Amino acid sequence: MDTDDTIDTLNSLIEVSKDGEYGFRTSAEHARDPQLKAMFSRRADECASAARELAQHVVALGGDAEDDGTTAGAMHRGWVAVKSSLSNYTDLQILEDSERGEDRALASYENAAREDMPEAARLVVARQLEGVRRNHEQIRS
Repeated sequence: MDTDDTIDTLNSLIEVSKDGEYGFRTSAEHARDPQLKAMFSRRADECASAARELAQHVVALGGDAEDDGTTAGAMHRGWVAVKSSLSNYTDLQILEDSERGEDRALASYENAAREDMPEAARLVVARQLEGVRRNHEQIRS
């Protein structure tokens, strides 16, 4: 993989991480259970940290790091916000919506982990993939 391809891959993961950050923050705002709110807030912070770390690698490779999420992620967050305004939208439904978001993040990271990239970037992607897997399992359980 050449440098531009690596930058594109890392920038895609930044967008995924930003989507996760924003999605978890939205979920934290609308969840009713205090423990669930706290878990969503922790996950949002972890996603923000992942995006910052990826951005450092993009800059080190000479690229411009993404600083926002995807349009699809914004639409999903909007849908969660609309649904949560309905009185019958439960914490379980917020978790189910979060799991769908984590499914997309997991697929993106798994695809990126199969790409050929410099060792430092590959190690970051592999480590962050494990974090995405943990998040996914925690949300699912």
